[in-house]
Amino acid sequence: MTDEQFIRRTLLLAAKARGKTSPNPMVGAVLVKKGRVIAEDYHRKAGTPHAEALVIGKAGDKARGATLYVNLEPCCHTEKRTPPCTREIVRAGIGKVVVAMKDPNPRVSGRGLAELEGAGIETLSGILEDRARRLNEAYVAYITTGKPFVTLKVAMTLDGKIATPDGESKWITGEKARKYVHRVRSGVDALLTAIGTVKADNPLLTARVPGGKDPVRIVIDPNLEVPPDAHVLRTPPPTILVTRARGERSDALAEAGIEILRYEDTLDLRWLMEELGKRHMTSVLIEGGSSLAAHALEDGVVDKVLFFIAPKIIGGKDSYPAVGGRTFRRIGEAHRVKDVSVRRFGEDLLIEGYVAK
Repeated sequence: MTDEQFIRRTLLLAAKARGKTSPNPMVGAVLVKKGRVIAEDYHRKAGTPHAEALVIGKAGDKARGATLYVNLEPCCHTEKRTPPCTREIVRAGIGKVVVAMKDPNPRVSGRGLAELEGAGIETLSGILEDRARRLNEAYVAYITTGKPFVTLKVAMTLDGKIATPDGESKWITGEKARKYVHRVRSGVDALLTAIGTVKADNPLLTARVPGGKDPVRIVIDPNLEVPPDAHVLRTPPPTILVTRARGERSDALAEAGIEILRYEDTLDLRWLMEELGKRHMTSVLIEGGSSLAAHALEDGVVDKVLFFIAPKIIGGKDSYPAVGGRTFRRIGEAHRVKDVSVRRFGEDLLIEGYVAK
């Protein structure tokens, strides 16, 4: 097998922990000796052993002289709950380390590889780097900006509508597309919506995925209109209400365990993302109405879009568009999406891409 094939294996291993390692990256490791895999594993959760330490522990004395493949540069700093992986690698007598990408964390970024080279270990980096960066796009965004990676999800008809004039939207897309959205939810730290969606649908906003996890629910509710029987108040996971309201209702909700995140006058989503970054949230999925989609795009917080398109036509000038708002952009100034890919889920199409900054 080639270096590329072994790195591809590390990416597959790392992805097994999607949504579970935040704020750490997803990392897989494969230890190879004389062309044969002698150990492989992946990092499961922040605070638990890293992938490199796991494979070294599995291999024992066999690790001496072996080649370690890992999708991210081994860590070398001590400002965390686990020992530096570089020390474990040197101590194990590993002969060569091949990585897909350098760690963007400034406390590591090349220093890990330099430490290994200083100990006489051969290193090679840049194998399938684009795929490795895409796998850990949330970690890269968070560690370099201090803010989460934001994905905007929209489910719309062929004519660009997300709901009828009376707010009916269940279900625009089919079951396969909806199941995929639940997997996406399970892979993010937080799900952001607005009070209009909560009042209209009373959603659970959970990820119904076996073995998955539920994201923290964040509801933008300027005037604290959330109904007392709303699922977001009564069932796990935790909910954060983003509001400008004060008073007894706010105090009562806080006493009931609902976190209140307060802003003054007008909500700036850039501020909100900074606040979520302070809470070590690395990824946010936006699922809401046309106004929230417009607000997020105009505030410039969206990194990635997932537009599901169902083969249905609603029509009507009063039906809700995918992206609303009071302003529009001329064609030459439109938000541009790059690196576009198209997939099919049953009868529905998913157009996925990255917003050009």
